[in-house]
Amino acid sequence: MADLHPVKLESFQIAEQVNVDPKGFTRPVDQFSIQRGALYMARPADHPRFHYLESWLYPSLDIRVTWFHFREQARKDVPTQEMYVDIATVDNSDPDNWTTRDLYIDVVTHRGGRLEVLDLDELGLALAAGHIDAEEGNRALHATQQLLDGINTHGNLHSWLSRHDYPLAWHQDIPHESDHPPKP
Repeated sequence: MADLHPVKLESFQIAEQVNVDPKGFTRPVDQFSIQRGALYMARPADHPRFHYLESWLYPSLDIRVTWFHFREQARKDVPTQEMYVDIATVDNSDPDNWTTRDLYIDVVTHRGGRLEVLDLDELGLALAAGHIDAEEGNRALHATQQLLDGINTHGNLHSWLSRHDYPLAWHQDIPHESDHPPKP
């Protein structure tokens, strides 16, 4: 059974070079970049499973694509994971402060073309509990279907995003895991 929780909200404050995560923690950001209407963010993490993350936010597609740079031990648990895609509304009406509203569904891409769709049960529970309305639920399902169809039609996430003229490039110099120790 899914763990019911309110919608996760997150902000990306470009001028301040910070990311306020869904738990309200303010995280320093190494890099923000806006390209063709998409926002790129790269920042360190003190998470026990990953030490760095890079994300692209695509407002018109209702997705956030993240590459988690896993710590060595965690990499053994998810050896084939490539990208983690959150289905989320992305608000860029304030160009200096982008925000996301997570719509519960996630899609994980793996090497070899395997896809995992996660948390459909959370979407159902959130609808039943009134955390999101039917319109947002429909928006989440539409974005998920568009993503899956796009990946299946074009072979992978990168190719599908390229068809939309969206970038999906990553930082070249990621700090080493030892530079970002996990929280005790």
